[in-house]
Amino acid sequence: MFTILPFMEIIPIEKIDIHDIVDRLNKGETILYPTETCYGLGCDAYNQESVTKIFKIKERDPNKPVLMLVHDVASIKPYLDWTSTMENLAQQYWPGPLTLVVRLKNNNHMFAPGVVGENQTIAFRVTSHAFARSLCVGLGKPLVSTSANIAAMGESYDPQGMIVMFRDHEPQPGILIDAGVLPKTQPSTIVRVDGDVVTVLRQGGIRVD
Repeated sequence: MFTILPFMEIIPIEKIDIHDIVDRLNKGETILYPTETCYGLGCDAYNQESVTKIFKIKERDPNKPVLMLVHDVASIKPYLDWTSTMENLAQQYWPGPLTLVVRLKNNNHMFAPGVVGENQTIAFRVTSHAFARSLCVGLGKPLVSTSANIAAMGESYDPQGMIVMFRDHEPQPGILIDAGVLPKTQPSTIVRVDGDVVTVLRQGGIRVD
């Protein structure tokens, strides 16, 4: 039996039907799901209503865009002026917990406001987590992946902690995908790439000098 809270459905990862979850993401659902760092709070990065709900769930500053996961570089390249510097970082660190902040090459994109930051930048990484990757593959679009917590609280590694955190919260995520307690690892390292200049914005689990 699946456990259902007033608004949040809890599904053990071994009982997940990827096609069903992808269908629900396409219809605007928000999910809590495991990644290579911690649990993520996610949705379809093209869906404005879903992205707006993510900010409400997280109580996040609307001026702080959320990052995205993709399953490979080819799925994000069409939106970017891909450079040799980006390629070098991709070859060295992906898939894995390195997030790039880069400028979109034009306004011909489907990303929701809240994903696109100032100066038309996006933040993304190629995930190394098998389940998160399968979601990205099935969705065929970038997947929002902000940490699964209310903004004033720390990252989430334990499903029971998330249940307590969101129990009396409104709105709640639609689905919690329970993969058990994740090992406590550092968040992704975030770097901004502007031409050949690489600036470390947050030093996480990967060391970029």
